[in-house]
Amino acid sequence: MDNCEIIDRDTHLVVVNTNPARRNALTSGFYAGLRAALAQAAAEPRIGAVVLTGAEGFFCAGGDLTMLMNAPRMAESERRHHIADLAALVGAILDCPRPVIAAVEGGAAGAGFSLAMACDLIVAAEDAGFTASYINAGLVPDGGLTGSLMGALPPALAAELCLSGRPVAAARLHTLGAINAVVPPGQALAAAEDIAARLASGPAVAQAAIKGLIVNARRVLMDRQLEAEITPMAAALAAPEAAEGIAAFLGKRSPDFAALRRN
Repeated sequence: MDNCEIIDRDTHLVVVNTNPARRNALTSGFYAGLRAALAQAAAEPRIGAVVLTGAEGFFCAGGDLTMLMNAPRMAESERRHHIADLAALVGAILDCPRPVIAAVEGGAAGAGFSLAMACDLIVAAEDAGFTASYINAGLVPDGGLTGSLMGALPPALAAELCLSGRPVAAARLHTLGAINAVVPPGQALAAAEDIAARLASGPAVAQAAIKGLIVNARRVLMDRQLEAEITPMAAALAAPEAAEGIAAFLGKRSPDFAALRRN
């Protein structure tokens, strides 16, 4: 479980993505650690919630760049496997009977945004930004992001975020009700842990039933979107637009998608 630290506070678990050199990009080790924490929470009623955060002031920058760079050389089945693996992780968050709380500092981008939006509650620093950055790399959202955004935001804003790839401030999302609390920078984890500790003093069975009812309503949209994302994302990972987007990112330049439109 490299790149993942699980801290047992007795009343709740804190799961930390410990890949700060890459702004806590997602790795297989983190996937394994988060799954283990969710399973532990489900098995132990003393655990009132799972708090998800990132090390050193940034929640998560999204997918693993090495995988994205190698994707064009992968068989389609392998690309689909990577997308389905993220979908399964989102499903595990939804299925956990304990509330999962995202504590967001700095920002959440791409699949990191998907992961935060999959959580039951979100606490964010007031200077945090949320970015559906897939489009900047010539990709399409996965991790159920379109489903989460359409469930939480007006359709026009969901379209703006996904089509523009520009960040939206935590304060704006809070005003629209997509985020539960906005706190001063550096305080997101403490605020999320306060919520987790309060939940741990409540009725575990009733809380699990309530989460189940809410998730059942969400799953109608989320399951459909998680499945629908696989084919277009698998195609996008191997397409020229992704190659240009990733090359531009590595070269610290703006991508020239317009040139591909003329070919």
